[in-house]
Amino acid sequence: MKAIKYTGLLLFLIGLAIFTGTIFTGSFSLTQTELDNYIQEKGYKSEILKTELKNAVVTNKSLNIFEFSSRVRGAFETSNNFYDALIAKYDAEKNWDKKGEQYQYKVYGKPHTLSYNLAKKAGKGYVRDNAGLMWFLTFGLGIIGALLFILPNVILLGKPGIKNNGIYLNSATNRGAIAWLVLVYLVTFYLVLYFMADYAVNWTYILDPISKALNGGEASQWFVYGFLYCVIMLTMGVRMYIKYRHNKYQIVRTTSVLFFQIVFAFLIPEIMTSLNMPGYDFKNAFPLDYDFFFDWNIENLTNSGGIGIFILVWGILLTLVIVPVMVYFFGKRWYCSWVCGCGGLAETLGDPYRQHSNKSLNAWKLERWLIHSVLVFSLVMTIVTLYCYFSGTESLIGIKSQWIKDTYSFLIGAWFAGVIGTGFYPIFGNRVWCRFGCPLAAYLGLVQRFKSRFRITTNGGQCISCGNCSTYCEQGIDVRSYAQKGENIVRASCVGCGICSAVCPRGVLKLENGPETGRINPTDVLLGNDVDLMQLVNKK
Repeated sequence: MKAIKYTGLLLFLIGLAIFTGTIFTGSFSLTQTELDNYIQEKGYKSEILKTELKNAVVTNKSLNIFEFSSRVRGAFETSNNFYDALIAKYDAEKNWDKKGEQYQYKVYGKPHTLSYNLAKKAGKGYVRDNAGLMWFLTFGLGIIGALLFILPNVILLGKPGIKNNGIYLNSATNRGAIAWLVLVYLVTFYLVLYFMADYAVNWTYILDPISKALNGGEASQWFVYGFLYCVIMLTMGVRMYIKYRHNKYQIVRTTSVLFFQIVFAFLIPEIMTSLNMPGYDFKNAFPLDYDFFFDWNIENLTNSGGIGIFILVWGILLTLVIVPVMVYFFGKRWYCSWVCGCGGLAETLGDPYRQHSNKSLNAWKLERWLIHSVLVFSLVMTIVTLYCYFSGTESLIGIKSQWIKDTYSFLIGAWFAGVIGTGFYPIFGNRVWCRFGCPLAAYLGLVQRFKSRFRITTNGGQCISCGNCSTYCEQGIDVRSYAQKGENIVRASCVGCGICSAVCPRGVLKLENGPETGRINPTDVLLGNDVDLMQLVNKK
């Protein structure tokens, strides 16, 4: 069995190394004709930009992606700086006609996006010419290797059940060197994805055939991310099926998140795009879908005919009606643990690290402040955006619409949800984003805490204080303290993943949807808090 596992690990690492190494392969350049066609396609009017791009990419020299990117970014920057200087000059002279004329020559967009678009046209090499073979050497070897590493656990685990002894001593699941290596790789991947997309253009070549089959177009970095997201969830989902095979709730829950991610978040939007419809994830609710009410999205939907209006109405109903009603009957688990893609990745890829969630009082205080601050931030952003959109102004009480949208997208959408939210799994647990940053989780949690039928019931008489439940709570809840007292667990942060119940050797914990009467613990009612503060104070 060990030979199979180590063979699988080797194949996985080879696939990962080839996937990473493709960034450094290939050459990038254009002929003058190819560049002219590209400039005409984009509608660029600046002669300075045309000259700069010609000097940058029309060359007999073999440029790697880093040299190519630097040259292209420099060309756009030089051109825009020239017209910025003219705009400032005409502004000082109050020559409004000349000032307004210069804006047509500027090119707007993020530097890495502008460079990526040109690199996609300019790339040449083995990866682009052999997409099928490269898919097997990267994704194929990765999947085969991971499954070979995982599947022997069916035999090695013996009887169904969870054995938690030594979990913090296991080099693959503790906060040791392996965890830090995984963190560095994940953080680097997200930095490339969000801020250096042009460096990842070879990854898109590998998936171009699949993208063309689904939506009729070439793969973008976001198609790569979506495809990789689904592949990882499927592969690690197999691990979940094996590890929790004794628990029907976990089997069904894992199947549910896989279905909603692959079908609703990936396949349906791609197919809609191929049919000239706006690609939309019908399960993605505001404010997690924070740009739903951005002006460009509203205009895109309203200009898309009946399907666009349906999406707009559905998104509003999902947020204001469906979400709170479902939370009332089933708790936030219906979304966070059964539907949400972020939760799905956390429960599959992040499961080996769930025990690293911080259970301290300080972490709980930070959690409450952070997640509700992000919720308020998203609501203020949306109010400002909608006001400016319908009034035609640029700001509300001094807050500029574009500034607050860009700030939220950068700080929350990219850094918190992506770089930190997933990259920090190995050190801070698998629900970093869900616990500390997700505005939708905060909204669901408020409803669950004060108006829901969901609770986790406990039987204190059966509890042996083994601590498995608290160890594996990804949301940092000290479940054992509730179980020892036989109190219901009613927490805004609880996502109802059910792992605490799955790892309990005595069946002490049960997830239930019962009547509201008797749901809240007496101490919580008296103190008006989200947790038994008296116990926390005593422990401290």
